[in-house]
Amino acid sequence: MYSKQAKSKKNILISALLMTSSIGLPTALMAAETNTQTVPGKQVEVAQALYSFDFSVTSIAEGISQIGDVSGWSIAYTIDLPEIAGSREIRGELSVPAAIEMLIRGTDLSYRAIGSRSLIITDTSTQDSASGEMVTDPVIVEATGAQSDLAPAYAGGQVATGGRLGMLGNTDIMDAPVSITSYTSDYIADQQAETIADVLQNDPSVRAPNAETANLDTYQIRGFGVNLFNTGEVSFNGAYGVAPTYRVMSGLAERIEVVKGPNALLNGMSPTGAVGGAINIVPKRAGEKDLTRTSVDYGRGEQAGGDIDFSRRFGADDEFGVRFNGGYHNGDTYLDRQSREASLGALALDYEGDRFRASVDLIDQRENLDAPARELRFNSGFAIPDAPDGSTNLIQDWEWSDAVDRSGMVQAEYDLFDDVTVFGSFGGGRTELDRLFGTPTVQNAAGDYIDSGLSYRRFQTDRWSASTGVRGEFETGEVKHKLSLQATRYEDELRQGISNAGSNPSANIYTTAAVAPIAVSAPASKPKTSASELTGFALADTLSFLDETVLVTLGARHQSIAVDNYSSGVVSSSYDDSEISPMAGIVVKPTETVSVYANYIEGLNQGDIAPSSAANAGEAMAPYVAKQIETGIKLDFGNIGGSISAFQITQPDGDTDDGTNIFTADNEQRNRGIELNVFGQVTDDIRLLGGVMFLESEITEAVNADDLGKRPVGTPEMQINLVGEWDTPFVDGLTLSGTVTHTSSQFVDTANTQDIPEWTTLDIGARYKTELYNTPVTIRATVQNVTDESYYSGVNQWRFVSLGAPRTALLSLTADF
Repeated sequence: MYSKQAKSKKNILISALLMTSSIGLPTALMAAETNTQTVPGKQVEVAQALYSFDFSVTSIAEGISQIGDVSGWSIAYTIDLPEIAGSREIRGELSVPAAIEMLIRGTDLSYRAIGSRSLIITDTSTQDSASGEMVTDPVIVEATGAQSDLAPAYAGGQVATGGRLGMLGNTDIMDAPVSITSYTSDYIADQQAETIADVLQNDPSVRAPNAETANLDTYQIRGFGVNLFNTGEVSFNGAYGVAPTYRVMSGLAERIEVVKGPNALLNGMSPTGAVGGAINIVPKRAGEKDLTRTSVDYGRGEQAGGDIDFSRRFGADDEFGVRFNGGYHNGDTYLDRQSREASLGALALDYEGDRFRASVDLIDQRENLDAPARELRFNSGFAIPDAPDGSTNLIQDWEWSDAVDRSGMVQAEYDLFDDVTVFGSFGGGRTELDRLFGTPTVQNAAGDYIDSGLSYRRFQTDRWSASTGVRGEFETGEVKHKLSLQATRYEDELRQGISNAGSNPSANIYTTAAVAPIAVSAPASKPKTSASELTGFALADTLSFLDETVLVTLGARHQSIAVDNYSSGVVSSSYDDSEISPMAGIVVKPTETVSVYANYIEGLNQGDIAPSSAANAGEAMAPYVAKQIETGIKLDFGNIGGSISAFQITQPDGDTDDGTNIFTADNEQRNRGIELNVFGQVTDDIRLLGGVMFLESEITEAVNADDLGKRPVGTPEMQINLVGEWDTPFVDGLTLSGTVTHTSSQFVDTANTQDIPEWTTLDIGARYKTELYNTPVTIRATVQNVTDESYYSGVNQWRFVSLGAPRTALLSLTADF
């Protein structure tokens, strides 16, 4: 049997080095800061400055005063300020213009710069009537420092007012012709999220069915699977191939963005062609304000650990930035027989000049699991037995998984002119996953199972991506244009070695028992199994009409797909094809608070190659083109916003005809849905986030007639999420929260004879913000699944069923020094 002793020593050394770095790097940078912070005559580019805001006001005037007090900026106005309903919460690391924009959102107010640290508030509704006066359009001053391109947080601080739409760049949610949600770092912290899946679970259109105690995270967006393969489909700052493959720790993320629906034009084809949506990580950057934040936490069983977040800026104009995020966790989880060790190190360097901007990101993420949770497979012919207790582990303590992710990326952009910018990036990474386990396959309604396919597997995924392009703004008559041209290249290579066990353990899901270790030798090598090349060229233009109340986006991407599959070192099959993916979107804003949008957009993935058992073995299908039609209404009332949308996505697929034995691409899945979302601050003390998705899915075309009209596997009719927070009046700084999550039943098989039941969970939490010896401190506590429900959390397209977590407690303490 394989011994992990050498690997354990290696992991202990690596963890020690990471923790040493988390202490040594801040110390070294603080010393460097001491040598630079007292340079005589130092001029700070104030447009770069970010400040820490955390207050709620009930009037525009009060908000202006608070922003000025925190930042030291002069903010003038000579107009009568309008009343606002309720309150405005200004929260997060923001530039002064971003804070002002949040304050005046939904009013006729605007602002312009009148000095390096001065703004004046103006009223756009009265400017045109000022006879005899020349009116200057307000200058929207965006901070050009680190993370200056982040959209401000919306009232309540949980989501942002906009996000990145791939090649279209940063876009306000009211201007976006698609559905996008961007979760903020404050929300990530308040959720005590350890992975991005912990955050996305709170989106009603998204589910992450895999257990957090498994060795990977997968996602279902609008009923379609994402991140189901070995190359990873989470982008990092808009680029694939950089984020860790199987699981992404939340310590990397300043924002977690999800664009719902196919998006081949916006982001290019993902490595394996996911069409339900795209997930993007916006990495952390150094802000103008120094940050030294440490956290310690305990929970999810008996896991203990800590994190550090360190940020500084240097240089005559603070043009150089350094940010380091490190973390380490170890201990037993809530799952029987399981222990987990995980570490993260993420270093971000950036440069911000007048016209040139650049960044470098380096990531090291590791996770070792003893007895990793596995999804279940159910044989056909019987009803799915009730879910066992969530702490049940069907995997033996001698089964394990070790994952190492190392990656990096360089990005840069240069302003050729005031309205023309060229940009480019290059990045990549290597993921190595060694694991020894099988797949629990349930044999009958009594819950007897076999740990089938027990094997020792070694995976290695190498990937890299590059992009370059130009974006610019110009006018033709009364029409404004935002034009983007982009070229992208992505490559990956997968290696896999396999050693199969001679036997498989067996037990029952309700009475699991220890089984003697089964010896499985390590694979002698990791031969190449596949290599992919994705090349894209895209052009898009957003046209603005009628004072930007009508926005039309048109574009197309030419995507080439080349894939070689290998067997024993020799190419066994090849795929080489291309497709043009168009997009058309429109946004109409009849008022400041209402935005109506519609889009037609396509997704793309590789067509199948007919299997060797088919009469047309080796024949390659044309690329599968997913098509979406969507329309909706977005509302923004300053303190609270929401949206209502309706969509239809059709996705082709292939199958072998039972009668002719010919493989064809004549299957089609159609998902139709309605989404209702709400976010923001209902009153001074109450915040809401969540919504509901109703989903009607059907196999509308089928190679085999028996499948026609059936509901696809893993597509629930309804998903509900509602997160509520209440700032208590009886204890200053205390916030109570609750989260309700509901998912309706899902079919486990294509014949629709087996299903898992609906489930509902309740989480409750509290956080307390105070100061100890002039040090801001936040204490957070959460209990998940308060009622300790036993349930199956979801089904993926491979028919794997995941077990939901039991009642689980989390506790953390964060301090800013």
